[in-house]
Amino acid sequence: MDQFNLKISDESGRIDKVLTSAFSQYSRSQIQSWLKDGLVDINKTPVKANHKVKNGEIITITIPEPEELTLKPQDIPIDIVYEDEDVIIVNKPQGMVVHPSAGHPDGTLVNALLFHADHLSSINDVVRPGIVHRIDKDTSGLLMVAKNDQAHEYLSDQLKEKKPLRKYLALVHGVIPHEKGTIEAPIGRSKDNRQKQAVIKDGKPALTHFKVIEKFDKFTLIECQLETGRTHQLRVHLEYIGYPIAGDPLYGPKKTLPGNGQFLHAQTIGFEHPKNHELMTFSVEIPPVFKETLAELRKKD
Repeated sequence: MDQFNLKISDESGRIDKVLTSAFSQYSRSQIQSWLKDGLVDINKTPVKANHKVKNGEIITITIPEPEELTLKPQDIPIDIVYEDEDVIIVNKPQGMVVHPSAGHPDGTLVNALLFHADHLSSINDVVRPGIVHRIDKDTSGLLMVAKNDQAHEYLSDQLKEKKPLRKYLALVHGVIPHEKGTIEAPIGRSKDNRQKQAVIKDGKPALTHFKVIEKFDKFTLIECQLETGRTHQLRVHLEYIGYPIAGDPLYGPKKTLPGNGQFLHAQTIGFEHPKNHELMTFSVEIPPVFKETLAELRKKD
């Protein structure tokens, strides 16, 4: 275990916010977890997240050793749209995490894929076999998975060259007045909230195209096409232009519509096959909760 000390001088406010600012390599939720587990103390007395720091206090954080993640195949049903000896195209349901992490040690798409397939590529770290690209836990839709290293390299190169076709359907707050648009704004980690990404001056280039599919009283259904694949790109870009995705717990108003998570669906994916170089395109329907919500919005108009 490692220990860090922080002496309070000019800082003020809740201890969880002060520590998040001082130790920016750790998320606020991680620091709150340590506070809950009694790993943060002042004068050898553990304190809670709502403790207000005082000038002269010396805070000690004891950081536990990271838990070692072990992968295990799990018999979890998954929707395989296409499969051959090189690639798998899977339709991920909303609510499923793509690969194991400290907060999600199992029950992920990777655990399901390990049960389903004899081989997955080994290019990524141990917890992400076969995963060429990701979508968020609460985003549904299509993902490419590589079954061997050669396929993985070929598909990854296409992503770097912005070749794959990636189209999403998103239901956003507000009525977009024009029929199409392009958002070109750099994205990086938010300086105010380590859990979020944001449009920042020194971020990585990010480019999103969109077109309006249907307008409702207070919402708009749009199709988005990615040219880059930054973390949370669509969620950040759409919040940035003032039309956050409905149901997004991080970037938009919460619980404005029935459902769990954002109304964002990776509907279409297209790529060049790594072996025969055939252009392949796959599309899947939006999930039932998305479909039912659109039907209810149409009734109100």
